[in-house]
Amino acid sequence: MALSTPLSQMSVALPIGIDGSSRSMIKVQSVSFTEKSWSPLLRLDTVSRKLSLKKRSTVCMSLQQQASRSKVSVTPLELEDPKETPLNLFRPKEPYTATIVSVERIVGPQAPGETCHIVIDHDGKVPYWEGQSYGVIPPGENPKKPGAPHNVRLYSIASTRYGDSFDGKTASLCVRRAQYYDPETGKEDPSKAGVCSNFLCNAKPGDKVQITGPSGKVMLLPEDDPKATHIMIATGTGVAPFRGYLRRMFMENVPTFKFDGLAWLFLGVANSDSLLYDEEFSSYLKDYPENFRYDKALSREEKNKKGGKMYVQDKIEEYSDEIFKLLDNGAHIYFCGLKGMMPGIQDTLKRVAEERGESWEQKLTQLRKNKQWHVEVY
Repeated sequence: MALSTPLSQMSVALPIGIDGSSRSMIKVQSVSFTEKSWSPLLRLDTVSRKLSLKKRSTVCMSLQQQASRSKVSVTPLELEDPKETPLNLFRPKEPYTATIVSVERIVGPQAPGETCHIVIDHDGKVPYWEGQSYGVIPPGENPKKPGAPHNVRLYSIASTRYGDSFDGKTASLCVRRAQYYDPETGKEDPSKAGVCSNFLCNAKPGDKVQITGPSGKVMLLPEDDPKATHIMIATGTGVAPFRGYLRRMFMENVPTFKFDGLAWLFLGVANSDSLLYDEEFSSYLKDYPENFRYDKALSREEKNKKGGKMYVQDKIEEYSDEIFKLLDNGAHIYFCGLKGMMPGIQDTLKRVAEERGESWEQKLTQLRKNKQWHVEVY
């Protein structure tokens, strides 16, 4: 599709399912190109891209090449109006039945395990803010409570309030398939696999999914100061809420939020094939070098200064002086991922504080008092 005239607004339907069928279409409404870059819904590994983007490659490449420094308009802007955080609009006893739009594997072949990006259509009935979570109730019976449904599993939402379709009707989840391998035989034991993660990763476009929420306030993105600094530290799928933050900051053209501060993402994963949304984040780095920083810790490919595996806390230590100065100046710091990440990070921050002649306990108390400290681990 040749675009020879200036772009103001257009509607584009993008097939994102593996077969490109009409069941798995997301319609991008009122897309206007006015400022800086955006990328298509998400970047996939090479294998998935060949499968799922085959039928839309011409359209997307045309848009990307000719509007590479644009932002995407979003609707409905009424989603900016509420002053109160949407909370628990749907509860476990009366969940909302949503529809799976697409499920895409987003890690490469050498990644340990499988992680999927899952787009869910809630038809605008379950609005949320960046940093919140949805609950998912997998189908079937709770083995510990015969006759009762499964317990709710919480997942951080990996999209902005407008969703990957920019129309306020979808939400995205970043889910790692939970598998169990017998330590003696090394064989997978399906009977011990994660019920909810496998349900979501196995889902097909059109499947129904029961959701609750939204829930959570601790990870909400403060927007009172558009020049604020936000330091985001994630391991694995803990990057989900930060993807939402960054899309709001750098991809979407939101009239009421013009970010001009600093967003700094630290992402820890096993190896290069395990990186999540890497091309999306790298595009922000290219287009907004003064507003975005992106540091990765690849534990199976890199070494820290002591010769051990490179974990996210090692990257934090590497930039510790700068991080502490930013915190002293009011920066927000966020942590999301497996709860096992926090002891190592806390130890690193404590050691750095002591080297600076500070009490980490007092500093942490002050950060919490100032609402600069945000933690969501699982």
